[in-house]
Amino acid sequence: MLRRHVPENLAAFRRWYADPEIARLARYQEAPMRPEEIDRFFEARVVGTEALAMAIHEAATDRLVGTCAFSQLDADNGSALYHITIGEKDVWGRGYGTEATQLMVDHAFGTLGLHRVALYVFEFNERAVRAYQRCGFVIEGRSRESIWRDGRWWDELGMSIIESDWRRARAARADEAAEQEALETDAARADDAAEEDDVAVRGAATGLLRRTIRRWR
Repeated sequence: MLRRHVPENLAAFRRWYADPEIARLARYQEAPMRPEEIDRFFEARVVGTEALAMAIHEAATDRLVGTCAFSQLDADNGSALYHITIGEKDVWGRGYGTEATQLMVDHAFGTLGLHRVALYVFEFNERAVRAYQRCGFVIEGRSRESIWRDGRWWDELGMSIIESDWRRARAARADEAAEQEALETDAARADDAAEEDDVAVRGAATGLLRRTIRRWR
């Protein structure tokens, strides 16, 4: 579930962005953000009057687990950059990032009327790359050996999705949903028919048993 950030979320940001593991995935600098950096970032980019950031909450518990946002919104050319951080590491791998990204992409094209959404991700962040690809993003380029991590150079990947990609993917999802609904309907009808046949067989067997009993009497 996505909703606007509130000032009380600053405490979570201070914890998330001070974590070295999150800094490794999100920052060009190897060190985590300093407290004053986090506070400035939160005020300007998260709850600021022009911020396009959304809080990611776990629907079942209402727990705040991350943040996602658009930046560099270009109204003339219908484009924006996308960012996401799942700050609570115990929910990594559960699909929250994929679901939040899909919701934001739907909002970008279905509500804001954008033409293109782009993002940048380090190539060693394979989980994020797979999540973006599931949402329709494609790798369109790479900055070769642009970041030093874990004792070696890595590429930074540029990915994007355009409005026509989104429309095709949405149509494909609708077709899959319709096909799944049809399969479930057919299965339900088959179950009903099987149950009717079973009732008929039981009725015939009961009639045969009664006739046999009368005959032996």
